[in-house]
Amino acid sequence: MAKGERKRAMRGRAGRMQGGRGSGRGTAGYVRLWGRHAVEAALLNPARQHRKLWATRDGIDSLDGELPPDFPVEYADVTDLARLVAKDAPHQGLVLECEPLPDQHIEDVVDDGRPVVVLDQVTDPHNVGAILRSAAAFDAAAIVTQDRHAPPESGVVAKSASGALERVPWIRVVNLARALDTLAERGYWRIGLTGHTETTLAEALPEGPVALVLGAEGEGMRHNIEQHCDALARLPISNAIESLNVSNAAAIALYAVSTRSE
Repeated sequence: MAKGERKRAMRGRAGRMQGGRGSGRGTAGYVRLWGRHAVEAALLNPARQHRKLWATRDGIDSLDGELPPDFPVEYADVTDLARLVAKDAPHQGLVLECEPLPDQHIEDVVDDGRPVVVLDQVTDPHNVGAILRSAAAFDAAAIVTQDRHAPPESGVVAKSASGALERVPWIRVVNLARALDTLAERGYWRIGLTGHTETTLAEALPEGPVALVLGAEGEGMRHNIEQHCDALARLPISNAIESLNVSNAAAIALYAVSTRSE
């Protein structure tokens, strides 16, 4: 099917927006996503259960794919959509309400040796979303976070991830140290990124599977998490700046892993 035909097929049924106004919050138990890349990726993800799509006509026209038959779509204007999402969120004429993604487990996603990113108390949803995007770009197997010290699945994470929330497994665990032990049992070399070591990442990288462990900005990794790493390494940045944003550090480290054999 040609691209123009796919776009026409997405127009589906649509009525006037119920009540004409939104609350700015998702219905209890649902996640509300916005922006073309995040919404389009969620619509194409067979693991995602959808409830309703609110959209402008331009928003529908921007999608590249087919909606299932009788998919619940309601046309709305830009002002109404703005009331469905976070303040000043760039919804691009698309707001999707859906079920959260099903839980996944480390054992289900790390058997092929691709890199894993482990985040220790990284709580900013923009950073987590950006790390998901880099993880997708460099073919990481998953990101792993502790459930209590990470942002919830949300429109902010999805928008920052630019579709990668639907493509990269996000493993949420109760005990991060235990998760690192599981990775070691699966043959992963666990490298904690820190500025408090002389060893560079290039020097610490082995030939086998790698788990990159990054802590929150400022505080870094907790001591117990450092103790569960096989090596600590730093990115060789200039003295002109003290440190990198955690999402930038993750992207650079993933690139280093992807090019280590070159």
